[in-house]
Amino acid sequence: MNFNFELILFYATLLTGVIYLFDILFFSKKRKKRGSHVKVPMVIDYSRSFFPVLLLVFLLRAFLFEPFRIPSGSLEPTLQIGDFILVNKYDYGLRLPVVHKKVVNNHLPERGDVVVFRWPPNPSFDFIKRVIGIPGDKISYINKELYVNGQKIPQTYLKESVAIDEAGNESPVIEKEENLLGVKHHIFIDAKSQSRDFKDIIVPPKQYLVMGDNRDFSADSRMWGFVPEENIVGKGVMIWMSWGGSKHGWVRLNRLGKMIE
Repeated sequence: MNFNFELILFYATLLTGVIYLFDILFFSKKRKKRGSHVKVPMVIDYSRSFFPVLLLVFLLRAFLFEPFRIPSGSLEPTLQIGDFILVNKYDYGLRLPVVHKKVVNNHLPERGDVVVFRWPPNPSFDFIKRVIGIPGDKISYINKELYVNGQKIPQTYLKESVAIDEAGNESPVIEKEENLLGVKHHIFIDAKSQSRDFKDIIVPPKQYLVMGDNRDFSADSRMWGFVPEENIVGKGVMIWMSWGGSKHGWVRLNRLGKMIE
């Protein structure tokens, strides 16, 4: 089930803040006149306790860093199912929470960035992929190899590996290092699957072409098109927790604190 945690947090902060403000303006003086023995209503007591905490969490989450959990294997081997990551929300400019309107410009997404964005077909869902093409780029994907502005993107074989899906099923894949015009990262290729080729796609202004690192098991721009700039939430920067469950060692200590490349 999908729910808008940002909106819930906003309303909770707003409600406790209004109750806290009314208490300060209208009720606190009356209590002082009646004496300290007057019992404070539970709703006011809870609001006074929770409002500062909710406000701090809301501001940090809205303007600085937001935590996300990786639910699928589309970015393996870079990100695994059960990774919890921090997303930098100010690097691409500050946006007003809830309405997502940009109020302060900063950097724009670059090729190779791992970005969280609101899924264009249904913006109530957040997706995470890697930026392959920026506005004006000409992108081709032929026989599981990328071409950016006519330049073939080098891939170096690393080893035979295994991709794991949401159900825990394992699939044999080839792990390679891809050098996306200076951004080196690992990708998975399933040699047995059909390549979803396209040729000479021009990325429109204020749009981005994104793909998963697990190239043959990723629903991305090859299926549903470009990501508008206004849909981008932030840049994935670090894994702060990784939960593999009983099958994969519970907490994966070797992934904690790992920067996202």
